[in-house]
Amino acid sequence: MQGYEIIKKPVITEKSTAQAEVNQYTFLVSGKANKIEIARAVEDAFGVKVLGVNVLVGKPKQKIRQTKSGRVSGTISGYKKAIVTLKEGKIDLFTEKEEK
Repeated sequence: MQGYEIIKKPVITEKSTAQAEVNQYTFLVSGKANKIEIARAVEDAFGVKVLGVNVLVGKPKQKIRQTKSGRVSGTISGYKKAIVTLKEGKIDLFTEKEEK
């Protein structure tokens, strides 16, 4: 897999922005990627050194709602999230890069 296929998008929440101060960044990643592939993709994409990767897997869930016309069932999709700890350097997720 290529780096752009592994890293889907960064997770921007209060907790993840607080973790950025201690060089930890959170990304949604492909469900098929392992820790080594995630570390290489972050190193290639942002030019930093990765110290460690922690992975969390959210399972898909069944949801049933009651409506006026009856019950409606559906699923909430699953996800895979990686918390990447950097050895040194920073990742700037909030500014746009200027094109030359």
